[in-house]
Amino acid sequence: MSHVIALDVGDDGMTAALVAPDGALLHEERRSPARGAGPDVVVESVLRFAEDLRAHGRERFGAAAQAAGVAVPGLMSAEQSGPAGHSAELGRSAVPMRRRLGDRLGGIPVAVESRVRAAGLAEGRLGAGRGAGRFLLVTLGTVVDGVIGVDDGIEAGAHGHAGRIGHVVVRPGGPPCGCGRRGCMEAVVSTDAVGRAWSEVSGVRGAVDSADCARAAAAGDEAATRVWQAAVDALADGLIAAHTVLDLRTLIVGGGLSEVGETLFTPLRAAVEARLTFQRTPTVVPAALGDGASCLGAGLLAHDLLTRTAAPRRPTSGGR
Repeated sequence: MSHVIALDVGDDGMTAALVAPDGALLHEERRSPARGAGPDVVVESVLRFAEDLRAHGRERFGAAAQAAGVAVPGLMSAEQSGPAGHSAELGRSAVPMRRRLGDRLGGIPVAVESRVRAAGLAEGRLGAGRGAGRFLLVTLGTVVDGVIGVDDGIEAGAHGHAGRIGHVVVRPGGPPCGCGRRGCMEAVVSTDAVGRAWSEVSGVRGAVDSADCARAAAAGDEAATRVWQAAVDALADGLIAAHTVLDLRTLIVGGGLSEVGETLFTPLRAAVEARLTFQRTPTVVPAALGDGASCLGAGLLAHDLLTRTAAPRRPTSGGR
C-alpha cells in the first residue's frame, strides 16, 4: 500500500504516522527523544525513528514509504535544509535534517518544515481554515507564533519568517521580550506572561498560571478579569494589525491559552469587532486539530512532494 512518513519532533516527544494517499492513518507511534546528550544524539534518535517507520511500512504494507515529511521546532528559511533556532532538545544550530533523513531513508524525497507552519498547513486544509482562502493561525503558548495561510499553502516570506506575530509590539515600553524589544505580543499574551501578571495581582506565588487567571475571571473575580481583559485587548490589537495588512477572512487561535474556550473567544471577538473601522469583519475561531496538527501537516508536506514530482512538466516558452 502506498504511504508516506509523517514525523513531528517536539521538545517533549516525537509523534509519527504512516499516512495513505487519502489521508488515512495506517500506523501511529510516539517516542521520547534522547535527553541531555546534545543535539547530535537527539537528531540520531529522530533518524532511527524514521528508519524504523520505513521498515515497519515495508513489512506491514509490502512497500517502503515513498516520501517523508518532518515537522521540527525552530525557524526555517528557504535556503536551509533543517531547523535553525532554539529548541530545548535540538539546541540553537542549523541541522541539515533534510539531507540526513534523505540519506537514511534510501534517497526518497523529504520535506522539513517548522512545527508551527506544518500545523498551519493542516489547519488550512483539514481544520479551522479549510475553505477560508486567507487566514492567520496564532498559537498562544509559552511563545506566541503565527502562520499566514493562502489558499492551500503557507506563506513563508522572503527569509522564512512570515507570520511571526509574537514579535509585533502591541504595548510600547511594556514588559521585556526574549527578542530584545519591549511590549511584544509574546511578552504580554503568552501563557507565561498572563500567569506572571496574575501572580503579581493575586499575590499568589509559584503554582499559578494563565488557566488559573481564566478560571478566576470566569468566576467573576474583578482583579482576574482586569488581567484577563488586558491580555485579550493586547491580543486583539495584534490581530487587527495583521488583519489590516493582510485582509484576512479567518483568524484562528490555538495553543494553551485558547484551551479555556469561550472565556477567551467571547471577549476576543468583541474586542476585535470594536477595533474595526474600514476592515471587513473576520471570523475568529479556535484551532480545530489540537496537538496532532503538526504531524498531520508533516504528512501533507510529504504527499505534496509526490504530487509535485508526478505533475507533468510544462513546455518552456519557445517550444524548444
